[in-house]
Amino acid sequence: MLTREENEMLTRIGPGTPAGEVMRRYWHPISIAQELTDENPTKFIRVLGEDLVLFKDKSGHVGLVADHCVHRGASLLYGRVEERGIACAYHGWLYDTAGNCLETPAEPVDSKFHLTVRIKAYPVVKFVGMYWAYLGPQPAPVMPKIDVWVREDGIRKVDVYPRLDCNWFQAMENSMDPAHLQILHQDTGSVKPTDTTRGLTDEVESFDFSEVPYGFIKRRTYKNGRVDQHPVIFPNILRVSNCTQIRVPVDDTHTNIFFVRFIPRELVSNGHNSHANGSSPWDEDPEVSYLAPFKTPADGLHPFMRMRMDLTLAQDHMAWETQGPIADRTVERLATTDRGIVLWRNAMKREIEKVQRGEDPIGVLRDPNHAMIDTHLTESIEEMLETRGAGFVELLPEVARR
Repeated sequence: MLTREENEMLTRIGPGTPAGEVMRRYWHPISIAQELTDENPTKFIRVLGEDLVLFKDKSGHVGLVADHCVHRGASLLYGRVEERGIACAYHGWLYDTAGNCLETPAEPVDSKFHLTVRIKAYPVVKFVGMYWAYLGPQPAPVMPKIDVWVREDGIRKVDVYPRLDCNWFQAMENSMDPAHLQILHQDTGSVKPTDTTRGLTDEVESFDFSEVPYGFIKRRTYKNGRVDQHPVIFPNILRVSNCTQIRVPVDDTHTNIFFVRFIPRELVSNGHNSHANGSSPWDEDPEVSYLAPFKTPADGLHPFMRMRMDLTLAQDHMAWETQGPIADRTVERLATTDRGIVLWRNAMKREIEKVQRGEDPIGVLRDPNHAMIDTHLTESIEEMLETRGAGFVELLPEVARR
């Protein structure tokens, strides 16, 4: 179990919090790129506990600024996008994507007052069909070239999952928990258990974990000799099957989840494996799917909601959300199969200490020419095809079962 102070340190992600400062050293997806249009050029964004507005000006530049105009606090969600930036609808104060104030229209013509004004602004990049933001100190790191995101022998698809109404750390602990698969998800595969209490757990010989430069690898060895493994990419990504599942903290008690799926070229139909003008596949706008809510009512909290239990990810959401908005780890009873969770917590504490010393945390990259990060995607695809059949990679959304 953890002390209350330790629980707070690991879970809270607002500005100035220990975990929040770690999370701000990484790029995070905040929106599907196609959601910003000429008709709707602004979007409210809440990420890492901050209220922001994403916008595209008429020159095509994309910015992310504080929601409230620094003049008198009106929301820039209703701002007018112009050639040079976004103008507050209230008094016309104009901001560019870097947060500079370019005009304060009601001031005298020769006034230089605007030169003293800035609004909080964060850099944004477009990558695999999404806008990503970096909320940390400059200089920003480079976007990591994870194999699922950058391999050129296939295409990508993006799935937007229902909002998770609990703290992000609960989802990440689940990724380091190998024991729940054969119990929680026992009825979602082709093999059904004879003992629903034990589920399929007796098929497993052992669990183990190894640390790698980008995080951890979780492995299961089965009694029939089969081994499966799932990389957990620090601080908030699970790579499973042909997917990366990215858990983005909205605030302390809500999380957005984006899936990026890689489909090998030989399994893509209808000509989707071609890339116009020789462009890199991750620079294009992939197909996007939005999943329906897993629970009724869609915004209900336990116990005033009912989660559907016929989907693997819905089962996970049940386990995560019913722990509470922020799990109380002061009363838990950990067992031998929870050693991965202990590893994850200790890694988070270690990276918090590194950031507090002014160091980069694990997985932060500075070299734009760094090698592709190999998460053993090829092995996962080969295993998937062998055990499930070629059509499995096209399934939505049940491609991610662990």
